Amino acid sequence: MPDYVVSRLTVAMNRNRQPVNGSRILLLGLAYKRNTSDAREAPATRIAQQLLALDADLRVVDPYVDDRWLDPRVTRVELTADEIAAADAVVVVADHDAFDYDLVARHARYVLDTRHRVTGEQVEYL
Repeated sequence: MPDYVVSRLTVAMNRNRQPVNGSRILLLGLAYKRNTSDAREAPATRIAQQLLALDADLRVVDPYVDDRWLDPRVTRVELTADEIAAADAVVVVADHDAFDYDLVARHARYVLDTRHRVTGEQVEYL
C-alpha cells in the first residue's frame, strides 16, 4: 500500500504540473494505528522513505510517535494553518483524533486522504 500511496500522490501532483521533487509534502500520522505511538512497520515510514528518495521536502505531524522513528531529513512540525497552507500536498496516513481535519480542509491545496477524514473539493481518497 505505501507504494500505491506514493504513486497516487505523484500522479496527482503531475496532473497539477508539480513534481514531487522539491515539493513540500505534509504527512499526517506516522503511527501504525490511530491514537497510538507504535510506529513499527507503519506504512508511513515506507511512504516517507519513498518521498525522500524523490527529493520531496517532507514535513510530518504526529503527536504520539517520538523522534527516534524520524529520518533526520524529515522535519517535525505542528499542525497549523500556516504549515498546511505552505504544503503543496497533505497526506493523511494515520487518522489520529488529535488532528483538526476541518483545519486541513480549510487550508490545504491538495489532500490525499487514506482514511476518509477530510472533506472538500481538493481531497482525493484511496
